[in-house]
Parts: sequence; C-alpha cells; structure tokens
Amino acid sequence: MIRVLKAFFPAVLLAYAVASLLATQTVLANLGDLGVPVPMAVRLEASLHDLLGMTAYLLLILLAFVLAMPVAAGLVRAHRVPGSRVFWFTLAGFSGMLGLHVIMRQVLGIWVVAAAREWDGLLLQCLAGALGGWLFAVISKARPADA
Repeated sequence: MIRVLKAFFPAVLLAYAVASLLATQTVLANLGDLGVPVPMAVRLEASLHDLLGMTAYLLLILLAFVLAMPVAAGLVRAHRVPGSRVFWFTLAGFSGMLGLHVIMRQVLGIWVVAAAREWDGLLLQCLAGALGGWLFAVISKARPADA
C-alpha cells in the first residue's frame, strides 16, 4: 500500500504540472495566433502563476486519478485484458483526464480549462494524464525484493 501511495502522489503532481503548463502555453499560443505579442518573460510568469494558482485543478486531477487508477489496477490484477500494466495505467491517466474534462463540460456547461475547448488542447490535457499514469505504473511496480 505504501508503494502505491508513493507512486500515486508523484503521478498526480506530474500530471498536474504538465497539464497546467500545457494549458498556459496553449492559451498564450492562441493569443500569439491573434497577433498579440507574448514575450518569453510573460510566458514564464504566466506558467508559474498558473502552476501555483490552479490548485482546484490539482484536486480535480487527484479525483480523476483516484477513480481511474484502481480500475486499471483491477484489470491488470485480474489478467482479464491483454497488455502490459504500463499500457493500462497510461490509458487510465489519459481516460481519467478525458472523463474529467467532458464531465465538467456537461455538468457546468463550460470548459473549465480554456485550453481544453479545442481538440488539440483537450488531447494535450489527456496526454498530461497519460504521462502521470505512466509514472504511476513505473514507480508502483513491485520490485523483486518487495515480492
């Protein structure tokens, strides 16, 4: 159980950090597409601001992982589906983020993370979740000494 918790929180933090940074940079890139100049200093300041200020998003990602990772663990443990555990946990992270954004859109009527309004931004958010799921699979893997 400790091994799982030691993997869970870094995975959530990685997914959050990557999702936050990608969301910020996607929005700033959209501004650039409109002709608004976005200097590097502004990009860095906005990234840091969002990384430290989107804590509600961190909690939502934590909730998505709390729901998605046990499903993947159950599938892996039951050997009911083919594929490696890395694949299933990575897919769980991706799916958890997709579910999070779609559910928030349906329940609240808005895209809470502006970058997820377009398909490419939504895909980037899901890839951040996949990266978190991958990290969870790598860190939580039982070591021979643990077995």
